[in-house]
Amino acid sequence: MADYRRIADRIADDIAAGRLKPGERLPPQRVFARRRGVAGSTAGRVYAELVRRGLVVGEVGRGTFVRAAPAVSAGWALAEPAGSAPVNLELNYPSAPGQSELLAAGIAPLLRPDVLTDALRTAPATGTAAAREAAAGLLATAGWSPAPDRFLFAGNARQAIAAALAHLVRPGGRVGVEALTYPLVKEIAGRLGVTLVPLATDGEGVRPEAVAAAHRAAPLSAVYVQPTLHNPTSVTMGAGRRFELAGVVRELDLPVIEDRIWSFLAGGDAGGDAGGDAGGGGCEQVPPLAAYAPERVFVVDGLSKRVAPGLTVGFLVVPVGRAEGAADALRSGGWAAGRFALEAGVRWIGDGTVGRLVEAKRADAAARQRLVAEHLAGFAVRGDPRAYYAWWELPEPWRADTFCAAAAERGVAVTPGPAFSGPAAGAGRGSGTLAGADWVPPRPPSPASDCVRLGLASVPLPELAGALRTLGDVARGGP
Repeated sequence: MADYRRIADRIADDIAAGRLKPGERLPPQRVFARRRGVAGSTAGRVYAELVRRGLVVGEVGRGTFVRAAPAVSAGWALAEPAGSAPVNLELNYPSAPGQSELLAAGIAPLLRPDVLTDALRTAPATGTAAAREAAAGLLATAGWSPAPDRFLFAGNARQAIAAALAHLVRPGGRVGVEALTYPLVKEIAGRLGVTLVPLATDGEGVRPEAVAAAHRAAPLSAVYVQPTLHNPTSVTMGAGRRFELAGVVRELDLPVIEDRIWSFLAGGDAGGDAGGDAGGGGCEQVPPLAAYAPERVFVVDGLSKRVAPGLTVGFLVVPVGRAEGAADALRSGGWAAGRFALEAGVRWIGDGTVGRLVEAKRADAAARQRLVAEHLAGFAVRGDPRAYYAWWELPEPWRADTFCAAAAERGVAVTPGPAFSGPAAGAGRGSGTLAGADWVPPRPPSPASDCVRLGLASVPLPELAGALRTLGDVARGGP
């Protein structure tokens, strides 16, 4: 047993000394075993030990490669910056010009001593009557007007997701997710003891037959999806696909968590301000999935992207009859919203601040996508002209970890595609794979290990333009 560790130590020394370079492919295990004069099982243990140490990464059907960047953690992409690169395209929090002045004017009345006393009291998970009315008006969009009495409030949208999962899924339960999914959902699921099951996707998102196939293989407890401006691919489901998916989950008696945190960019839900389509396309008129299966769907949304991440509120819109159980989950997790944040949100919605910020951010996202089109022309960068992110299928021979390391050396941090991969082998180009599904993608998917996500929102436009030029130079230069 100790022999394989000694062999692994020697390979680790080769990597540390630069004799094995980042991105270099190790020989197949049978070749390695023959060259070293060891058994095939010993070679397998050596490779497994190197993976455990984070020195190499194995990719099904492709081989084992020397890693160039630290192993991806579930929360890396959207929680804290992973490195010290001056330009960070990992975090993705949009900010509009004059935002602070607008927000300060909205909450100034809350700072009066007589008002502040009430604003600092605790609030229940159901919020206040004013908060429920304001949130219902904010989220109303084409074909869907949620009733105020179906709203619960969390500290942010991530806590709303956690509460919904805790309410719907027991430890050990299975939840279907897109093959590429929000990294923090993986972290939440791990802490709750929930297993995520990647579902096949195509150019319109999750395929209904993939949900049915996964449920047949072993029962699912729920499904989590982002039907509008999916992060990271920017895919938006059409009305027909939403109708089909609603039919399948209704037939299977499955609840759905619909994450709409980025949907405001698609238009039509800016607190009653219609017609704010900054980037073209008509997807903003497609009703939410909740409109097709209101008795099945739990809607998650919030103010962090519309307003600011530092003082925010998460919304959880529940089906009729499900408020009490979901509220219990919010309370038990300590995830209910603070009263001051609720009061601030009500004022910002009521005085039009949220609507003005949304319009400004739609225009800003479109401007940033134009920079992507200009500076990364000729590359396979996929997205939507209204989104604040882009999914880049790197040119050969780049892989995500080597590209991220090379970009960081040039002062730019980006998120590696595997951060969004489900627990099974990663997928790309919006085309997932699922054992048991009988659907075959129209073309081979690009593995997530060959992709990176570009977060476009958090740096000023001139810095973004410079970072995109740098990334283009890195990609053209080769590893």
